[in-house]
This record gives sequence, structure tokens and C-alpha cells, in this order.
Amino acid sequence: MNINVLKELIYLLDQGKVFAHATIVNAKGSTPREIGADMLILENGETVGTIGGGALELKVIELAKDCILSQKSSIFNLPLNSPEIGMICGGEVDVFIETFKSKPKLIICGAGHVGKALYDIAKTLDFKISILDDREEYLNETRFPDADELILGKINESLINCHIDENTYICIVTRSHREDYEALESVVNSNANYIGLMGSKKKVKEIFDELLSNGIDEIKLSKVKAPIGFNIATNSPEELAISIIAEILAIKNNKIPLKI
Repeated sequence: MNINVLKELIYLLDQGKVFAHATIVNAKGSTPREIGADMLILENGETVGTIGGGALELKVIELAKDCILSQKSSIFNLPLNSPEIGMICGGEVDVFIETFKSKPKLIICGAGHVGKALYDIAKTLDFKISILDDREEYLNETRFPDADELILGKINESLINCHIDENTYICIVTRSHREDYEALESVVNSNANYIGLMGSKKKVKEIFDELLSNGIDEIKLSKVKAPIGFNIATNSPEELAISIIAEILAIKNNKIPLKI
């Protein structure tokens, strides 16, 4: 592997980017590059490294973008004199395109008992975990040694600075009604794939009514899971956390939610 490609691959993985890695794994006849030549292809078609340039590289970029969309890895046999590539050299290459997708991001708003239980379960799964709270005695590396981010400060203000996309899952489990309201207000218009709010039906209704009166769209609010989690748990933090993670996994993995 090219050292510059390797360095960029490590950087992209660390940043949680979606990309593909294309490598020539077999070559016959006259070809522009040898076995082992590789390149990275980002979602927008930008590349790092080269497997020979020209029509071959354009074809591999096209295939890599398709692989990224389908989130599948595959080997492609590419005769260079084929109509699709049109190079005059008579060789052929096999190119392995491996896709890398970013880890789903779990944002836990609140470092109390339920937040801690959520962290304990989620750290066994493939989530990038961020925990937000304004209490340093709760939000620390002793309680959350393997968290990816510990963000100390007012939760609603911290959320504004978080990168939230379709691969983000947000659990609002703060210590107060007002913090819950402010946190939900900060993210309800985001593209998060999941937003869950902990609380009784009465509390949820009060928060929703206030948000609606302040101009939040009803369709946006209808997507919020509240009360949070499947209705399978007692009030223990551990059981609540299991019910919440189960609901998140059902959405993340496109499974039909259980009728519970």
C-alpha cells in the first residue's frame, strides 16, 4: 500500500468518513500499474493515490461510488480494451474495491444513571459515543473511560456544535424538565436518524406543547420517540437502557419495530 494512501486511510477512519479503497489484486498483460497499486475514493469522487490514471481510473471511481452507495465490497475484472474502458493495451486487471462506512454516532444527553447505563451497553456495540452534561462530577473519564467524547457544558449549547447527520442517534436523558426541553429544541430540526426523549407521557406532552407554541413543526416532533425506548422495561436504569438501545437498533438496522 502506498504510504500516503495509508496515512489518509487512517485519517478518514478517525474522522468517521465514508469512502472506498481500490487495489489492483491481479494484472495480466500490458497494464498501467502493477499489483498492489491502490487509491482511495471519497463519496464525492475525490481521490488519493492512483491505479494508473486515464479511462481505467475513471471506471474504477465510477464503480467505487456505486459500492459506497450500496455499502458493499467487491472484486471487478476489467479488460482494458473493453468498450467501457477503451484502452489500446491488451491487458486486464482485477480490482478489489472495499467500502468503509462511518460508525453510527450515539449522543447521550445526560451523564446520570440512565446515561451511564446507556454508555455501558452501547460501548459493546459499534457506536461512536459522545456524552454531554454540565456536571463534572458525573462527566469524567472515571465513569466513562471508553467514550469517544465527553463534552462538558450546557447541553443545549453543546448540541449546537455537534455534527449531527443521518447516522446520528440522540438520547435525551437529562436531569430536569427544562434541560430536556432545551436539548430537544436544539436537535428536533436536525437530520438525526433517531431522537428519543425520556419522561412520562404527561411530561412529554408538556414539552411538545411548548415546542409547538414556539413554532416547532408538528411533523418534526412526530418523529421523536417519546417516551423513549420500547415499552418492555421497569424503571431501573439498566432495563431502560436496554429498551432504548433495542429501539435504536430496530431503526438503525431497518427492522420492523416490535408491537410492544
